[in-house]
Amino acid sequence: MPEMHFHVRWPDGRREACYSPSLVIKEHFGVGETYALDEFVARSRTALTIASQRVEARYGFPCSLALGQLARIEAGARALAALPDARVRVEAFEE
Repeated sequence: MPEMHFHVRWPDGRREACYSPSLVIKEHFGVGETYALDEFVARSRTALTIASQRVEARYGFPCSLALGQLARIEAGARALAALPDARVRVEAFEE
């Protein structure tokens, strides 16, 4: 399966390279686009769940790396939830 990283900038300015075992991320995010924090989490949840399911369909088990990435995104979002108008920017895709 083609894996990739999607690079984001969190509302606090921190940058993170996020992992996906599938290119499905490109169907849910656009490079240069910004998303409200809740929308970013929801889109990440959808895309990384699909990616994990694709791994499971092919190899018989879900992708722990995708699910771990989702957990990190959710934790990061919780830590920044109090910021007014918190937005996440997708800066790049790396295959």
